[in-house]
Amino acid sequence: MEVVIVPDARAGGELVAEAMAQLLRRTPDALLGVATGSTPLPVYEALAARVDAGAVDTSRARIAQLDEYVGLPSEHPESYRSVLRRQVLEPLGIGMDAFLGPDGTAEDVQAACEAYDKALADAGGVDLQLLGIGTDGHIGFNEPCSSLASRTRIKTLTEQTRVDNARFFDGDIEQVPHHVITQGIGTILEARHLVLLATGEGKADAVAATVEGPVAAVCPASALQLHPHATVVVDEAAASKLKLADYFRHTYANKPEWQGI
Repeated sequence: MEVVIVPDARAGGELVAEAMAQLLRRTPDALLGVATGSTPLPVYEALAARVDAGAVDTSRARIAQLDEYVGLPSEHPESYRSVLRRQVLEPLGIGMDAFLGPDGTAEDVQAACEAYDKALADAGGVDLQLLGIGTDGHIGFNEPCSSLASRTRIKTLTEQTRVDNARFFDGDIEQVPHHVITQGIGTILEARHLVLLATGEGKADAVAATVEGPVAAVCPASALQLHPHATVVVDEAAASKLKLADYFRHTYANKPEWQGI
């Protein structure tokens, strides 16, 4: 696993956006896996700026959703389909016909989960999956003690995750659904390149457990240690608990520029 320590969230966004742009230059129809939340916004803003400047063409790009609330109508402003339409698809000029996501309103949720796993495979798999991380080490909505081999499935959110997400529902935790569909850890690990972005001191413990702790279900993100091409991009605050921070800085500073991340 490669760890890249950047000065701040904006620098992290620029770095990841450039990695996505380089991928699209090599593979114009690449399938980009995207995450919601506050952390990835600088990535989407930086990538949209490149599109506006003509530095990258997204006309053939495809977007895959990481997770979705169960029972929240797709037109609800906080459904992840709506959020991604506002934050990713529209700014990048990508239509809904190039979007893959699970159906959180399906009567048969299990069938919807299996259908989404199949859709990802039929699309050729995710080329680059952007991930955030929860304060408890979750990725997607794979909460602590999720199976490291799990597939796309329904999950019950922990109280902490519902508290964290209440800020998107006017601070009212009662509006936050209890269940979600999420790509499983096993599904996530099938992406060709995983990029985890974490910013802020509140993520420092989770980042340390992910990078330097054992691979353990209690910290789902630690499964990234099993991936052949995983990159963890963190700002100084999120890196503050890393024992090997100086080593990570040294290795990245001396990395050949052509390698990218």
